[in-house]
Amino acid sequence: MSEERHFPKVPPSAGIVLPVGVVAISFASIFIKLCEAPPLIIAAYRLTLATIILLLWTFPRPRNWKDLRFLNLRDVLASSLAGLFLSFHFAFWITSLRHTSVASSVILVTTNPIFVALLSLVLFREKLSAPLLGSILLAVGGGFLIGWEDFCKGGAGLTGDLLALVGALMASGYLLTGRRVRQRMELRLYITLVYATASFFLILLAWANGDPFFDYPPKTYLLLFLIALIPQLIGHTCLNWALKFFSATLVAVFILGEPIGATTLAYFLLGEPLSATLVGGGVLVLLGIYFSSREERKLGKL
Repeated sequence: MSEERHFPKVPPSAGIVLPVGVVAISFASIFIKLCEAPPLIIAAYRLTLATIILLLWTFPRPRNWKDLRFLNLRDVLASSLAGLFLSFHFAFWITSLRHTSVASSVILVTTNPIFVALLSLVLFREKLSAPLLGSILLAVGGGFLIGWEDFCKGGAGLTGDLLALVGALMASGYLLTGRRVRQRMELRLYITLVYATASFFLILLAWANGDPFFDYPPKTYLLLFLIALIPQLIGHTCLNWALKFFSATLVAVFILGEPIGATTLAYFLLGEPLSATLVGGGVLVLLGIYFSSREERKLGKL
């Protein structure tokens, strides 16, 4: 079993929607760094506020619920699984930003194409060509450089790097699951189910961790709203829209624009330095993912 190779006709708006989505998600790490709240609370607010906004937008318009008649148990379960993957993606990635730099975290969390290729090998028994394997090793080498620099700083950064990598693995499950469901489900209904499921699990995780849900500075509440509005509702919704027309791997490759945007914003807004090792490791990661996506395109998987 492999991912579908015949996609619906791509509308002209794709040239705008995907870049807008990438720019929107690039702001996430900056807002999160400025937020005075625990990582799980940030993630819970992000998905809960996004879900509330979606419901307020949908409920007053009965025509928006007409697609409910086509809903079946399989799609509900698949959407819930995508939401579960998304909840763990944010739980791990946002926590990683407490331990390492924006650049390291965002570069490593966008290694989705590599995990998509590896998951396809394990789950769908797809073979890895020699060029694809070499590309993966190149990206892994870049990740090692980033991790080595953080390890030399005392190990805390390395913890952040590992959390970001687990976040990338969870994001790959989110994209792969969404790619299949979006062929059958309307966008608004799909993202409402996914975001609501992710919100539910993140609230449970934050509660189990003992994190307080209230009594934060007004600035933090403003940032939480911006995180829900810009990176989530605009950014992730654009990506989920694209999953109807493109493979999960290609959408993941587009997300590679996030490290460039987030690192640039962190340099100017947060004053985070860019070391030669970090830049070199990041370049290797991006080159590895670029070559792996190009190889998949040759093999007809994109």
